[in-house]
Amino acid sequence: MSKTAKSQTPEQIARAEKQRIARIEGDKALADFEREAIAVRKNMERLRALRLAKEAEEAASAPPVVKKTKAKAVKDTRSKAQKLSDFLAAQREAGRST
Repeated sequence: MSKTAKSQTPEQIARAEKQRIARIEGDKALADFEREAIAVRKNMERLRALRLAKEAEEAASAPPVVKKTKAKAVKDTRSKAQKLSDFLAAQREAGRST
């Protein structure tokens, strides 16, 4: 007897049927995935066209941009801090010791 002449066991038949069903379901899932991907790309293309049209319309109707001049810097009215050596000398003269 050769290996090809053997009849299949019920377990082998069930396994083959299960694999066939899984293959069919996988093909359906892949087709659904591709169909959804195409729909998403079409929607993206539509939205991009709308956005570009809106941006072009806004650019055409926007008033010209006026350059603003910089405001002059406000001078600091606070007095500058004195040097540490001057501060310590003043403290010593006032009778404070460190």
